Amino acid sequence: MTTRSRALTKSPTHSKVPMSLNEEAYLCIEEMIVTLVLAPGSVVSEAMLSERIGIGHTPIREALQRLGREHLVQILPRRGVVVTAIDVGHQLQILETRRELDRLIARSAAARATMTEREAMTAIAQSMEAAVKAGDFVAFLRCDNEMNRQSSLSARNNVAAAAVAALHAASRRFWFYHHEGREITTLRLHVALARAMAAGKPEKAAEASDRLIDDLFDFTHGTLITRT
Repeated sequence: MTTRSRALTKSPTHSKVPMSLNEEAYLCIEEMIVTLVLAPGSVVSEAMLSERIGIGHTPIREALQRLGREHLVQILPRRGVVVTAIDVGHQLQILETRRELDRLIARSAAARATMTEREAMTAIAQSMEAAVKAGDFVAFLRCDNEMNRQSSLSARNNVAAAAVAALHAASRRFWFYHHEGREITTLRLHVALARAMAAGKPEKAAEASDRLIDDLFDFTHGTLITRT
């Protein structure tokens, strides 16, 4: 079974929108980077990824360009593509930016989501809890990704959604790399955010978003202490 088919088999099913090959390629490669299957410093190529995922070169090329804009890979002309290092300073800048955008999206999603979207958000929260209970943190990150996508859709703000989309994958990779012992706290804060949005409570959703970012700041600073 290819990486693509494994990823698609296990991906959350809350969204019913069909994906293009470009999006499939992006999600597969992004997950491989976030979960360290493609480790920081790894050199990859379109041909290698195409064979591994089972998708043609053009969608792979588009996915790599997008991942380059998200600072997950560096494209070196005539030399290949390198998976970027995990950088604490960059993570702190991401969180500083995310605080404002995530709060806006959370508040807007809570105010504007349809009933179907609220039900989807509740289902995502339940899937998150099941994933952490099973110790499947890759599945938890897929749910986190799905929650970000669902909240951005429900917020009905394409500008904010496009701006924040480039930040979440790097945050997930940082968390996955350092997450040991933090799983329950991270789960609790994500579920509180998802349920506030699902309940249609904009101010509670904004507060839940801030609490999550506060915790991620503490978590990120803590990695400096534990590794010095």
